[in-house]
Amino acid sequence: MRWSYRIATLFGTEVRLHVTFVALLAWYAFMAWRVGGEAAAAWAVGFLSLVFASVLLHEFGHVLMAKRFGIRTPDILLSPIGGLARLERMPEEPRQELLVALAGPAVTLGIIVILAGARSLSADPQALWVFDPGHERLLPALLRANIVLLGFNLLPAFPMDGGRVLRAVLSSRIGAVRGTRIAARIGQTFAFGLGLFGLWASPMLVLIAGFIYLAAEAEANAVETRAAGQGMTAAAMMITNLRTLPVYATLTDAIALLLSGEQREFPIVDNDGRLEGMLTRDHLIRGLAEQGPGATVGTVMAAGVEGVSPSLSFDRAMDQLRAGGLAALPVVTPDRVVIGLITADNVTDLLLVRRHLPAAR
Repeated sequence: MRWSYRIATLFGTEVRLHVTFVALLAWYAFMAWRVGGEAAAAWAVGFLSLVFASVLLHEFGHVLMAKRFGIRTPDILLSPIGGLARLERMPEEPRQELLVALAGPAVTLGIIVILAGARSLSADPQALWVFDPGHERLLPALLRANIVLLGFNLLPAFPMDGGRVLRAVLSSRIGAVRGTRIAARIGQTFAFGLGLFGLWASPMLVLIAGFIYLAAEAEANAVETRAAGQGMTAAAMMITNLRTLPVYATLTDAIALLLSGEQREFPIVDNDGRLEGMLTRDHLIRGLAEQGPGATVGTVMAAGVEGVSPSLSFDRAMDQLRAGGLAALPVVTPDRVVIGLITADNVTDLLLVRRHLPAAR
C-alpha cells in the first residue's frame, strides 16, 4: 500500500502505519501544546497512541477469528480514520461473517471491562467524563475513548462491524447479493448524514463519512461480481489472443509492442514460453527513465510473479489478481507455459455479457 510502512508482523499479519497518521499525531500534539504546553502535548501523543493500540487489538480480534475459518489477513493498516484489517477473502457463510464481525467489538468490550475495573479502584468517578489534555488522568480518558469506539463500530452502517452483522443476518435470509446491497445502502445513508453533520462539527467526520460511503459501494460491487462469476474458472476469464515478450527483449521492443495494440501488460517468458515475470506500462516507463531504451525487459519486469492454473475458480482468481498488485494475472500450464492473461477490464466485459445472455438469466 502506498504511503504506508510496516512496523511489525504479528500472527502472520503485517501491521502497517500510514504516513498521515504521523501527521495526525503532530497536529494533535500541536493543538494540545497551544492549550497546555509541553506536558499537554506529551499527554496528547501518549493518549492518541494508546487509543490506536486499542484499535489495533480490535482489528486483531477480526484477524484471529478469521484465522479460525482458514482466512488469512495479509495486513492491518492504521490511518487517521482508524484501523483496517484486509482479509484475504470474505467468509462464505453468514454465520462465519457474523462471528468475524463481532470478534472486534468483543475485544473492545473486554478492554472496556478491564479499564472500568481498574477505574473503579480509584476515587472521583466524575473524572471519567472530563477531558482536559495535560491534566486529566490517562485511564479515564482511554476508557471513554473505547466506549465511543465500541458504540460507533456497532452502528448498523456497512462496512463497519455493526453493518457487517446486519449484512450477515440479511444474507442468511435473502441471499448475499441482496443482503449486501441493502446493508450498503443503509451504510451510505448513514455516511451521508454523518458527512452533513461533519460539515458543521469536524472535518474528520467528513473524511470518515467519505470512507464509509465508498467502502460500502466497493463491497457491494465485489459481492455482485463474485455472484455473477459463480461457476466460472480462470480459463473462461482469460484473454487468449495475447502477446508475450522474451526475457532478452529490449525496452525498444516493448515500446513497439505497446503501441501496436491495446495490450498494456505483457508476460515475460523464456525460450520455451515459460513465465519469468510481468512487464506493465509503469515498469516500462520507469525502465526507460532509469536505464534507457536499450535495457532488457528482464531487468525492469516484476519478477517472481505466480501464474494461476486455468482450472482455478473465479473467486480465487480474482483474489490472486487483487493480491498480486499488478493489473494483469498470467494463466499458465503446470510447467509454467503462458496460455492466457486475466485483466480487470476483461473480467468486467465478460461479466456484463454474462448478465445479458439468456442462459445466465
